[in-house]
Amino acid sequence: MSARVALVLVILLAVLGGGALLYRMEERARRPDNAAALGQPLLKGLQVADIAAIRITEAKSTLTLERKEGGWVIAERAGFPADVARVREFALLAISLKVGQSEPAGEQDRARLNLDQSGTRVEFNGADGKPLAALVVGRKYFKREPDNPDRAPGDGRFVALPGEARLIYIVSDPLALASTRSAAWIDRASFQVEKVKSLEVRFADGAAWRVERAADNADWKLAGLGAGEKLDVGRANAATYSLGLLELADVAPKDVKETDEMRGLSKPTLINATTFAGESYAIRVGRLQGDNYYLRFTSTSKKERDRLLSPYTLLVPKSKLEDTLKKRAELLEAKPGRK
Repeated sequence: MSARVALVLVILLAVLGGGALLYRMEERARRPDNAAALGQPLLKGLQVADIAAIRITEAKSTLTLERKEGGWVIAERAGFPADVARVREFALLAISLKVGQSEPAGEQDRARLNLDQSGTRVEFNGADGKPLAALVVGRKYFKREPDNPDRAPGDGRFVALPGEARLIYIVSDPLALASTRSAAWIDRASFQVEKVKSLEVRFADGAAWRVERAADNADWKLAGLGAGEKLDVGRANAATYSLGLLELADVAPKDVKETDEMRGLSKPTLINATTFAGESYAIRVGRLQGDNYYLRFTSTSKKERDRLLSPYTLLVPKSKLEDTLKKRAELLEAKPGRK
């Protein structure tokens, strides 16, 4: 090989090497600043087994989920049972959050996205009370602006880490459970009044009715049945059977300014039921709060769920009590010619 050819090859290699370097630099410029962080866990090192408490704080309320021997409970509801599956779902979701995009942001940006004091702070703590991880959950993220952003679920969420004051992230989950509403977290299993033997309903205005049966069948008898009156057995069945299908909408806090009088529980509708198992239930139904009734009950039942729920003021969907709270006239068969 001549010296001239060798020199040409050296120059060519230098040009190609420089071109490759330039290409790499251009590619790096095209990539987002957080390219190395894309797809990385947002809450690094967080493990489900280490989480002993989850504290969610909004502008005017706080909800704390605590792990106890018997399961998870809500501290602000005097240890009312939380839905264990839902708590685990949320913990797993938090661990699985990946960095989708990150951008530098100033105070105005954080305020606009509710990533300042107006946001929702979620803290994960260990058994020793020390923090394991935390994040601030802000506004929903939409790929396209919907007609009603408040009701739309969102394509993701703007979030921030407390230790990174000038950086915001977008995650691909809307984090709907990041809420202090106890209704979103409670175990909705209610007490169940099954195989009713007798049922008496006394309304606050003094009206009342009572049905009973001698055996576990549809042979219901209405007390005080008058001439020309006939009990609609289907409605009696519905009134009694519904008590075995109750579910909870929420549980009321104990340490609030609302009294039993304000909740309608000082002059309630009274439901007294007995079962073929020898149990008795005394249920007080208060006023409506939205679509739910305030309710308290006592029972001779030895069922664990009944004993657990009886100290609390519960909120039960109106739809679950409609058949039981019918007036006496509504239990009767319609007379000929009357709808």
